[in-house]
Amino acid sequence: MSAAGDTLDKLVVFLAKRDGIDKLVKTFQYVSKLAHWGAESSLPELARRAKNWETSSGLSRKAFRSARFLTGFNALRRAPAPPGDDGLFFGALAVLANAGEMVYFFFDHFTWLSRAGVLEPWLARRSAYVSAFGESVGYVFFIAMDLIMIRRGVRQERRLLMRDGGGEGGKEAEREKEVRKIRMDRVMRLMATAANAADLIIGIAEVEPNRLCNHTVTLGISGLVSAWAGWYRNWPS
Repeated sequence: MSAAGDTLDKLVVFLAKRDGIDKLVKTFQYVSKLAHWGAESSLPELARRAKNWETSSGLSRKAFRSARFLTGFNALRRAPAPPGDDGLFFGALAVLANAGEMVYFFFDHFTWLSRAGVLEPWLARRSAYVSAFGESVGYVFFIAMDLIMIRRGVRQERRLLMRDGGGEGGKEAEREKEVRKIRMDRVMRLMATAANAADLIIGIAEVEPNRLCNHTVTLGISGLVSAWAGWYRNWPS
């Protein structure tokens, strides 16, 4: 099979996932946001079309996320007892992170239905605030969890590299495999941290508006960082 065929196969698999199509439409949403900002003064017609694309993409993403709050609920329900001495602490972080995400996705339904004209328009602002607040709380704890796991991975990698393989090929190969696994996990967690930090900026812009977070360039770049980190994490290996 050709390399192009492999790439196309992976793209089809990627877009078959809910997260995959969400990251694609999220890319559309924030590219169009930046396009609207760039063309607003010089090309008003293009800016209008870009704004329509941004609005449509945002509503589409909310529709794709229907019942997504069940993912967080199921993660809490099925989560095994965390290992290690600080397992209770890590478990508490997981509960808070998933609870925040559940609030985000649940109230996002009301924002979507309100902006689509099904519910009263005034509800959109309130539900968006609650949703963004839950989202921001969740991201803070998800970031903390990933940083903890990255630190654990670094320590484990150091122990493996310092261990004497004794010259045995089998043990050396096994150690190299473990090191590669740790490094790949670190890359994925760094991508998750980048995405969560970018989305946290977007959430703060909704909860506590300020000139920095609410600037179009800040929001656009944050959205694209989150989207492209999601592309990397969800792309089939």
